[in-house]
Amino acid sequence: MNIYISGSMAYDRIMDFPGKLSDHILPDKIHILNVCFTVNGMVEKFGGTAGNIAYSLSLLNERAVIIATIGKDYQIYFDWLKRNNISEEGIKIINEEFTAGAYIITDKTDNQITGFNPGAMKYPSEYKFENADPGTSIGVIGPGNLQDMIKYARICKDKGINYICDPGQSLTQWEGKPLIEWLDGSMLLISNDYELEMIMKITGMDKKRLKGLTKIIITTLGEKGSLISNPDFDVSIPAPKVHDVVDPTGAGDAFRAGLLKGIVIGRNIETAAKMGTVAAAYALEKYGTQEHQYTYEDFVERYKSNFGEL
Repeated sequence: MNIYISGSMAYDRIMDFPGKLSDHILPDKIHILNVCFTVNGMVEKFGGTAGNIAYSLSLLNERAVIIATIGKDYQIYFDWLKRNNISEEGIKIINEEFTAGAYIITDKTDNQITGFNPGAMKYPSEYKFENADPGTSIGVIGPGNLQDMIKYARICKDKGINYICDPGQSLTQWEGKPLIEWLDGSMLLISNDYELEMIMKITGMDKKRLKGLTKIIITTLGEKGSLISNPDFDVSIPAPKVHDVVDPTGAGDAFRAGLLKGIVIGRNIETAAKMGTVAAAYALEKYGTQEHQYTYEDFVERYKSNFGEL
């Protein structure tokens, strides 16, 4: 099956704060917030929602098409993609900008503060979907260029391509009516519990009404696993055993890759979500969003040890 991943390509600059961020934010002084966090150091990693999902899919023996923009500092990232057998065909180079960059501070309780420079992501990627067969294609529209997100949903609807809505960090850019139109007709909405609250606030719709827009809602709940909701029932999916939580950054994108793998190989949505949680566990155990490695055989064995036969 052809998998299209629309989203961002970015370099992540990840920093560890040795304490708790909340200890240094005074609730009664939020209106004049001015804080500085001294971190232990910084590392630069490959990232971006589209890059992260495509990377984990490559570990699961799926070769996705990344639809995104990248800046003039693209060559290192392209070399990385080539080493991991990931296609560059849908990536548009913006020579006037640097690649998007995320600056992430994570404290000892895994809370995060992120600053993001969109860079090349300010420009639309303008992918045409000329050879996309609706019968053998699926798309994920993740946080990236807002113009792309809106346009690609319309293209998927026009062509009859199933698509997954993953608004994530883009939610601060949306207004109610466009977000409702974007969700309407999608096969699935995926978000964490905080993002779902934001979606309901922006759209003015409760979860029951959101179920009328999309076939399925999946809410990721961190160490509590995930929740699958459709108009008829809710199903809780437990999290698998994690050897050691090193870094939560990118676990959500890995979840999406595992979920996609389950969908494209014809598993039901509960099994696909369980596959997502297993993929997320690998990401949690490494520092960075594209540092985890495993074979598909390893993945299947880990799935079996947590959930039984795949």
